[in-house]
Amino acid sequence: MRLENSFEVPAPPDRAWELLLDVPRVVPCMPGAELKETVDDSNWKADVAVKLGPVSLKFATDVTRQQVDEAARRVTLSAKGRELRGRGAARATVESSLAATNGGTRVDIVTDLSLSGPAAQYGRGMVADVSSQLVGRFADCLQKQLEATPAEAEAAVTEAAKPVSGLRLALAALIRSIQRLLRRLFRRSS
Repeated sequence: MRLENSFEVPAPPDRAWELLLDVPRVVPCMPGAELKETVDDSNWKADVAVKLGPVSLKFATDVTRQQVDEAARRVTLSAKGRELRGRGAARATVESSLAATNGGTRVDIVTDLSLSGPAAQYGRGMVADVSSQLVGRFADCLQKQLEATPAEAEAAVTEAAKPVSGLRLALAALIRSIQRLLRRLFRRSS
């Protein structure tokens, strides 16, 4: 499935680009992620914890920087995760690009995601909604990395490191899905 998300940070593109290329600083901003090892300049190992109601999943993830386009300020990462208890897997290709905006930087993220096992049972709409919320938390952490004091930046990473509780995210996503459905129904009946 293809997911597209965008957010803005109040930092110039050069500073945002420098942070985006610093994978050991970026990985801990992803909710539930913990960097475990730097293999080399383009390969890392991380654990990602997700809790979906009563189901807790922990993925051992290999992250690889596949492509860097300095001129276009675009970087492509691939992530291959396997659930530690053998209950599924996730694969993602994530392309991030930067563009200057009024006084800041717009970050566009396009993710091609493939899930198997328990995580795959959730519909595309719910996965997209949960992904959007996760990107929001990720963006908040990145923003703190770019503009906050070192103590505030560290607190943001600590908050992001907490495992993702999918129940709360899934409920919010379900409510948004129902709202979209109701809007479509009302448009048709008007």
